[in-house]
Amino acid sequence: MKTLVWSEKISINCLIALGVSAWIVTAEAKDIDKAPMDVKGSAAAEPWTRYEDWPANSYKQFNTLRDKASPPMQKPPVVDKTITGDAVKGKELAFDRSRGGSCVACHVMGMDTPELPGNVGPDLSTIGKLRDDSWLFNYTYEPRSYNPAAIMPPWGTHGLFTLEEIKDIVAFLKTLQTPAKFKAVLDDPAQRPQPVEERDNLDPIENPAMAAVEAAEELFATAGAKGKSCKSCHADPEKQFKTWAATMPRYSKKAKKVLGIEEFVTRHARAATGDNFLMQSEENTNLSVYLRYLANGAPIKVSADDAGAREALKRGEALMTSKIGQINFACTDCHGIAANRWIRGQWLGEFNGQLDHFPTWRTSRGEIWDIRKRFQWCNVAIRADELPPDAPEYGDIEFALAIKNNGAPLSVPGIRH
Repeated sequence: MKTLVWSEKISINCLIALGVSAWIVTAEAKDIDKAPMDVKGSAAAEPWTRYEDWPANSYKQFNTLRDKASPPMQKPPVVDKTITGDAVKGKELAFDRSRGGSCVACHVMGMDTPELPGNVGPDLSTIGKLRDDSWLFNYTYEPRSYNPAAIMPPWGTHGLFTLEEIKDIVAFLKTLQTPAKFKAVLDDPAQRPQPVEERDNLDPIENPAMAAVEAAEELFATAGAKGKSCKSCHADPEKQFKTWAATMPRYSKKAKKVLGIEEFVTRHARAATGDNFLMQSEENTNLSVYLRYLANGAPIKVSADDAGAREALKRGEALMTSKIGQINFACTDCHGIAANRWIRGQWLGEFNGQLDHFPTWRTSRGEIWDIRKRFQWCNVAIRADELPPDAPEYGDIEFALAIKNNGAPLSVPGIRH
């Protein structure tokens, strides 16, 4: 790189003519492919292994965002017109959170409903008076036999419950004859107030993730293997990155995929400083927080402005509707059809509002999560094998989600439970 004395009279075009990248001068350049990038190999740890403190079970026999593996919709087996089962066992199964989250994750179920039931599905407190045995069995075993787009998991087809267990559940459902009475207001999902985050996410006392900003500032000025630091080229990051993060992710022709900030940091640092800040490493997370922090207040402004970006958007929107995992959920199930409802004690927000605060401090986990880690957890939570954080599928979904959130001002790092 040529050494230059900065002058406001020197235009960016002049600098480019002298061999200095527009990316280095402003970092606001629309085309991220002008930045040096190492696009070879993975930007994440290889081979990819799930986080040690996450559920370890593999669900490779069910769909992922990449591979189709789930068994097709099946007609429920023919059973006796009058189903006999053990209602006591059925109640235990319906309330067992280890069995796919339990029925009360989505339904109120009579007088004995456990605390904090959800309302994604209808109140079943009087279902025993409304439906016959065959309907109850068929809908529980394979809801898609009635509704191909059903949110309810295919409990029988996907092996969450055995045939005999479903008969026990039906026996319990038949006992539900009386509307529920709740012990507390919070137990009634229709009355439970929507959660509102009131903590000051930019207060370092309130939000431990603010420590990432200070750590990143130090890292930004630390020379890598090539003898250069980020600051060697970006001497005034507060000015140069004032809005850049709000324009990410973007489609990269060079990488032939959508790059979010985290993957861009990995690939750009490899080429520019020689550092290998793998995605979801502490260094990568700190820098991604910092770059968004510098753009706080800037409205998200992501556009599908070329053919590659438009195709990525189309793929991302399709992936959002893909049913995956043993639970057989899609992004649009939770954040579209069931949005603004409760799944057990967790509020399901709309797509709008799901991006502007990432990376965010997860108080329930005691760590910072970037948006790709959130995607991975969504997968594991519905019993689907996750992909590595640099998976193109996650890039396409992040791109589609960003466009849905256009106009929302960045406020990073966030803080959520």
